Amino acid sequence: MGKEYDVEVTEMSHRGDAGVAKLQGFIIFVPNTKPGDKVKVKITRIGRGFANGEVVK
Repeated sequence: MGKEYDVEVTEMSHRGDAGVAKLQGFIIFVPNTKPGDKVKVKITRIGRGFANGEVVK
């Protein structure tokens, strides 16, 4: 956790409250983003097959 990655948001989550990016097949949920956004994210939580991240400013 805490690592930063450059990702592109490709879709919205099913609940519509976060953008979804994929990094080597791993799903990252990023709040306050939308499809097409290219952002640097910091991983805040890791689950089974997914992670939560926040945009680094």
